[in-house]
Amino acid sequence: MYIDPHVHCVSRTTDDYEAIAAAGVVAVIEPAFWLGQPRTNPGSFKDYFSMLVGFERFRAAQFGVRHYCCIGLNSKEANRPELAEEVLDLMPLYLAKEGVVAVGEIGFDDQSDAEEDALRKQIEMAKDVDLPIMIHTPHRDKKRGTSRTMDVLEDHGFPPEKVVIDHNNEETVREVLDRGYWAAFTIYPHTKMGSARMCAVVEQYGSERIIIDSAADWGVSDPLAVPKTARLMKERGISEEAIKATTYENALAAYGQSGQMAADDWLNPAPIDQRTLYEGNSVLRGGQEPRIEKPKKPDVVE
Repeated sequence: MYIDPHVHCVSRTTDDYEAIAAAGVVAVIEPAFWLGQPRTNPGSFKDYFSMLVGFERFRAAQFGVRHYCCIGLNSKEANRPELAEEVLDLMPLYLAKEGVVAVGEIGFDDQSDAEEDALRKQIEMAKDVDLPIMIHTPHRDKKRGTSRTMDVLEDHGFPPEKVVIDHNNEETVREVLDRGYWAAFTIYPHTKMGSARMCAVVEQYGSERIIIDSAADWGVSDPLAVPKTARLMKERGISEEAIKATTYENALAAYGQSGQMAADDWLNPAPIDQRTLYEGNSVLRGGQEPRIEKPKKPDVVE
């Protein structure tokens, strides 16, 4: 079994859900982020957050995948302070929803003052609702941005064991681990961390507090990155214990602190019935045969 703890499912197809389920991905976490084009009003954020906690959770379950999400104002769109304030006002309503496992993904992009202001406010929000935080580290000047993010978190006294810092690479991993945070790695084709580089990181640093994800989104990305990396790790002779830790156990331990995520969610799921509707809508189209599973019979103790 695998968990992909960072994937933007609203950008993916039902074929992707079928493929990851067949590959052993039992659960995904979808952090709120920008959609490739800046939103222009708080209402579009409201609809997006509603989709993360609503229809997307339903859609994933219809294909045998447990869906969780993170709610946050992303760093790119934090640079419009008036809009940002209205979005921050919306967030507490959604942070209280079922299946929300963290505030995120939040952090730095351009490393502006406006981004830091939004980051600080969301750290305090996470403290108020007792949720973990998922951090987005900047793609440019990553090492400085990662260090600055941890400085801000520590300035607020936020416990590092409740923070997953994502999009790490070889130049950030040591400091992230040394300062007590979870270190997550995005496996992207041709950029960020590839599977071979990820194997080398695990060989060097071990598996403690290291998490592997796909961050699959609307760009060139691979929703099968986690099971593919696990397969390469096995071929490279990395232990089964390390593979399980980095592709399943660590994500569950980090985000399970929310109280919203537990292994029983996918070990004993409700049976799939694709006749089920969400606000009158189906994942099927006319003439398609629904997948209907029979309820499991309870174990009989003799």
